[in-house]
Amino acid sequence: MQHDGHSHRHYGESMLSVEEALERILDAFEVLEPEEAYLLDALGQVLSEDVVATHNIPPLDNSAMDGYAVRCEDVVGAGQDTPVLLRVIGTVAAGHLPNVVVTEGTAVRIMTGAAIPSGANAVVPFEDTNEMEQRDSGDDINEIAIRYEVSVGADVRPFGQDIRKNEIVLRKGKVLRPYEIGVLASLGRKSVSVIRRPVVSILSTGDELLEPGDKQQGEGKIFDSNSSGIGAAVAKFGGIPKLLGIAKDDMDSVNEKLVDGLSADMFVTSAGVSKGDYDLVKDVLSDHGEIDFWSIRMRPAKPLAFGVLRSQDGRTVPHLGLPGNPVSAQVAFEQFGRAAISKMMGKTEFRKPVVNAILDDSIYNEDGRRMYARVVVSSKDGKYHAKLTGAQGSNLLTSMTLANGLAICPEGVAIKRSGDSIEVQMLDWSEDFFPPST
Repeated sequence: MQHDGHSHRHYGESMLSVEEALERILDAFEVLEPEEAYLLDALGQVLSEDVVATHNIPPLDNSAMDGYAVRCEDVVGAGQDTPVLLRVIGTVAAGHLPNVVVTEGTAVRIMTGAAIPSGANAVVPFEDTNEMEQRDSGDDINEIAIRYEVSVGADVRPFGQDIRKNEIVLRKGKVLRPYEIGVLASLGRKSVSVIRRPVVSILSTGDELLEPGDKQQGEGKIFDSNSSGIGAAVAKFGGIPKLLGIAKDDMDSVNEKLVDGLSADMFVTSAGVSKGDYDLVKDVLSDHGEIDFWSIRMRPAKPLAFGVLRSQDGRTVPHLGLPGNPVSAQVAFEQFGRAAISKMMGKTEFRKPVVNAILDDSIYNEDGRRMYARVVVSSKDGKYHAKLTGAQGSNLLTSMTLANGLAICPEGVAIKRSGDSIEVQMLDWSEDFFPPST
């Protein structure tokens, strides 16, 4: 991307497909360096090391039930009407080691998770004994009646059943979910090496914008929703948002905000990317790097800017320029910004989950671009259904709040009719969304 004065704008380029734009964008990003993170802070991050077990889990054979540790050969033939009586020689609780040995005709009372005493090879649960009757009588339990026979290993968790010492438990590249965090904690880890989260600078531009909370609202002014909305998306996708606020349409304001944000891993702006937009934003951006302005075959979010910005110390920072309309900004960031964050975090899967649904409304695609229609996906009679949230204007941000998916009308398809099958890119899988039963 070359630029010479203000001749850097490339409006003559034909429209790119979503896939072509995504490929170009992802080519500009690299996986970031590792960091050591506390376990809870590492949720959603990618392991940058193989995790090797330092000990067995469980560390010893232990009981899966509250009951009695026995020798199974001592209870052969035991039944409801033919109980076997064993002498109780001790009790072992979880976290304590047994100090007795089970020999012929004896048993040890044992709690769930407690180590199996030497000599025992099975556990009989309390409910298969006469423990409750003896408890009700108030007598000390010196002898226990076993009412069922057991086989070797019954209700015994063998040492190393879950994790073996020196084995690789979690491999480099694994995305950490609550389950992996739990495994790491079970190994005694309080921190782990992961690919660090990218910092994303976010700048809104325009004289018409006000900061949320500003009391000086006047005619022609609107509150800036893109900084907060895109910032929240950055956090949702695993990044760290750095909100720069609003740059007014003058050179000094844009320059000041721009320089402040160049310490980040990605720079995101909203507005100033359409052909009819005020040129100052384009000029300032290109003075700091190499920026192309693209048209994408998608609706909403046809105009997009992408390139690199240079900081004073020579760093290059990829720049993603989103449209100003809030729905366009959100949809474009879902398709491109989310994938860029994922790549920087070391993730290899960039696709959103997609389901096939039956349209409950018709979608009219007026200009042949790929259309992302905001829909509510629900389950009816074992099938997914997608219903439009209402009017689909790119300024109607509430249409996103009503949606849990984006129905994709392909390029060149003029209409998808009610009753047609359509692919839906899911925005989220909320607790009140139930997939069809199978």
